[in-house]
Amino acid sequence: MTVRRCAAALAAATAILGGAAPAALADGTPPPSTVPPGLYGTKDPQYDGVFRQSLAFLAQQKADVQPAAQAVAWLTGQQCADGSFMSFRADTAKACDATKLDTNATSAAIQALVAVGGHADAVKKGVGWLKSVQQDDGGWPYTPGMGGSDANSTAIVIGALAAAGDKPAEVKSAKGGKSPYDALLTFALPCDDPTGAGAFAFQPDPKTQKLYANAAATAAAVTGALGKGLTATAGTAGALGTACEKAATPEQGAHNGAAYLAKTLAPTGFLKSSLPGAADQPDFGSTADAVVALAADGMPEQAKKSADWLSKNAAAWAKENGPAAYAKLIFAADATGADPKNFGGVNLVQSLNATGPAAQAAPSAAPSAERKDTKKNDGISVWWIVGVGLVAGIGVGFLISSRKKNQQP
Repeated sequence: MTVRRCAAALAAATAILGGAAPAALADGTPPPSTVPPGLYGTKDPQYDGVFRQSLAFLAQQKADVQPAAQAVAWLTGQQCADGSFMSFRADTAKACDATKLDTNATSAAIQALVAVGGHADAVKKGVGWLKSVQQDDGGWPYTPGMGGSDANSTAIVIGALAAAGDKPAEVKSAKGGKSPYDALLTFALPCDDPTGAGAFAFQPDPKTQKLYANAAATAAAVTGALGKGLTATAGTAGALGTACEKAATPEQGAHNGAAYLAKTLAPTGFLKSSLPGAADQPDFGSTADAVVALAADGMPEQAKKSADWLSKNAAAWAKENGPAAYAKLIFAADATGADPKNFGGVNLVQSLNATGPAAQAAPSAAPSAERKDTKKNDGISVWWIVGVGLVAGIGVGFLISSRKKNQQP
């Protein structure tokens, strides 16, 4: 990510955190005056248009709601000729900008299109592009060609591969023969780390290569290491407790990460913002991700406690941040057996639907094989300026997301 794009991301984050919306973004690009027809949400889609649309579809599928044809057409129309997606294309008549291709948006869109069904060609092209930009270590960065692999991007790509029917362990780099799981485990902190035993880092410190625990990256890495996607459902409860053991397998790495999350969540029920001066401010988006991760790893007790905390405290945050926020809460509710239509008194599904084109009820009988498979699989250094501080702060997790919050510019 260039410094210019990092500055633009900073401006967008500042607007979300309560500052005035800038007249123009820091890179000189004016924000769109209107939201494109078919897109969910009303905020500037430059950094999260495809991502929030994809999350909306995935959440609707959880509730057996079929997105409007107009909304699906908007998402498929965002795909680039090579199968990739940018975060947002304001003018789809123009070729995609190769410096803005987005592994996270592409992976989210693939999962959403698999869930919606009927878009096998688009899914195949998207997966083909992801495989073509796999790095030598087996992982993926946010933008190919700009920095090394990171835990969040690698994890969400794993979810896309699994949703599309591929076996992530068999997707190996052309040079080195490394799998996504090989890459993911390089971000795992050892069990003897005094501050983050079992956690995952977003990336190594660019200067020292030391790994620092990152809760958002850990939540993503847990579901990824389990071979699951954004809508991972509850796994079988295990008997490992919160013990941390050397991560010789992806599953052990996932369990170590889940144990770290459980311990971190235990005192308050939520993950804290890392915004300077706001140590006790909740990070709602990452907390919802952590709920899904804990449930997927078979730790239902802490997952439910944190889901209950979200049901009592996240309504205002979701209302402010729109479709992706509602979607994350729906995922957390679904993973813990809560009712997304009465989550702390809020009908999350109805609220999500109201942010975009009128949805239709999906056919309840004989779901497609594609949808059945989906549910089965559910399975440089400017980041020190923006990274863990500003963007992680409020837990919006969507414009620049947990996927982008710690990205190295």
